[in-house]
Amino acid sequence: MPTYRDEAVILRTHKLGEADRIVTMLSRTHGKVRAVAKGVRRTSSKFGSRLEPFMVADVQLYQGRSLDIVQQAESLGSYGADIALHYDRYTAANAMVETADRLNDSEATPEQYLLLVGGLRALARGEHAARSILDSYLLRVMALSGWAPSFTDCARCARPGTHTVFVPQMGGIVCDACAPVGSPRIPVSALSVLRALIAGDWAEVDAASVQDTAAASGVIAAYAQWHLERGIRSLSLVEGPR
Repeated sequence: MPTYRDEAVILRTHKLGEADRIVTMLSRTHGKVRAVAKGVRRTSSKFGSRLEPFMVADVQLYQGRSLDIVQQAESLGSYGADIALHYDRYTAANAMVETADRLNDSEATPEQYLLLVGGLRALARGEHAARSILDSYLLRVMALSGWAPSFTDCARCARPGTHTVFVPQMGGIVCDACAPVGSPRIPVSALSVLRALIAGDWAEVDAASVQDTAAASGVIAAYAQWHLERGIRSLSLVEGPR
């Protein structure tokens, strides 16, 4: 059977039989991969701990008909332990890997892999508020998938200006003329936070008020779940900004 090697982020695992696991991974060059890791639930397993969610590993796999088989795994990033120590980091990481798992195979690109690795690394190190790291990831992952929201000109008619109505199904901010009746408005200051999150301007994000960060989080959650066409279950557990 042919073999291949790749870097991968572990997204989730399922038990198989008495000692095996099915591992779902987002790899750097092969997209999403589902593989059987044999014997990893035994205490004598050499690489079971390297195939846990939020871990980054260099894996060697046999190519199978329906499921590949993990032959070797070497740790590249042990983020799981540091993430699991903090509830806010853990729930944010779950929402991130759940979103990555929802990607279609055509969207699972090297850029998506690097974005997820960077997000998990930032969570493990506590570089910024966990919810802000998650929000930035969600905006960027949507953009990489071809669903970049508009936070400046009207998403429907391209009218320039400072618009304050956000409509997920229309692609972002819309002007008053295009906005459906009764659409909620968001503060201009929260719009600045949204732009900073997608641009990676962490100085502005970290300095934002709790109210603006919370408003931005609500917009991002609505937008991401609209385009994924179903809810992100882990988002219900994520704590709001504090």
